[in-house]
Amino acid sequence: MLSFPLLVVNFKTYSQGTGEAAVKLARIIEEVAKANGVSAAIAVQPFDVRWVAKTVDIPVLAQHLDPVTPGSNTGWLLPEAAKEAGAVGSLLNHSERPLDFEHVAAGVKRLHELGMVTIVCAKDAETAVKLATLNPEAVAVEPPELIGTGRAVSKVKPEVVSESVKRIKTVNPRVRVLCGAGVSSGEDAALALKLGAEGVLLASYVVCAKDQRAAVEDIIGGMLSFKK
Repeated sequence: MLSFPLLVVNFKTYSQGTGEAAVKLARIIEEVAKANGVSAAIAVQPFDVRWVAKTVDIPVLAQHLDPVTPGSNTGWLLPEAAKEAGAVGSLLNHSERPLDFEHVAAGVKRLHELGMVTIVCAKDAETAVKLATLNPEAVAVEPPELIGTGRAVSKVKPEVVSESVKRIKTVNPRVRVLCGAGVSSGEDAALALKLGAEGVLLASYVVCAKDQRAAVEDIIGGMLSFKK
């Protein structure tokens, strides 16, 4: 369901990535990614999963799901409902929706039972290695202090990316490593891949851009420049 190297755009709850705007942005990302032969996935709000998934063919992820089964779980996000709506998996443990380790472990297990994928977020290399033992499809290393700042971890703290890649591959070689936090240019994306990451997870640079298509083209151009 996920192919690498991978661009993941998290729409968060920005108005530019909500409702009709989410559908429009999803189409842009799909068009640019397919035109350039690059794999892309998007993480959208629960209310938009079904609408967006019916519109595009690229993988659609939930931004969070809970490790519950059908029943008395008022207010929780049921994985079966997300899957039925068209989500192929979910982000887990984003710094804006942090979870304890046991909750993440239960979430990864629950989604895997349904044949769904997980991208687990980690604040640092140590956390990333611990989470990799849960066998998610990918771990996204995102120092929270850099998220949304425009200061890319691949430039400001490159050792976090390279150390995470090295240690994760030692613990669990099958887990893919994504680079997130502050990625805001094609150069940032290219550097992340050079450091060993197998993709990037970003949000505001694309979602909040005045020209969203140009922003997506910039990031994908950076990823392609490294491949060359």
